[in-house]
Amino acid sequence: MSHLDIALVAVKTGTLLLGTLITLLSLKAYRRTGATSLRALGVGFGLVTVGALLAGVGHQFTALSLTHSIVIESGLTFVGFAIIVYSLYVE
Repeated sequence: MSHLDIALVAVKTGTLLLGTLITLLSLKAYRRTGATSLRALGVGFGLVTVGALLAGVGHQFTALSLTHSIVIESGLTFVGFAIIVYSLYVE
């Protein structure tokens, strides 16, 4: 494993931890307040986080190329950000 692979694993791990924390806090706030915008926010961040996880797992543990992994991550990030934008406009 090269130093760049180690850096990639470290950054993806940090992204996974912070994304999971944001997702859990958003969903906890939704349960406390019942605000659907917070639920959408949690789902959006959850998708962004899952995208980062799948890209890392896909690249490190499967035959997927880095390009394929990035396409998967980018697609989930796009959908996640769209849901986050929606959460900021819904009442």
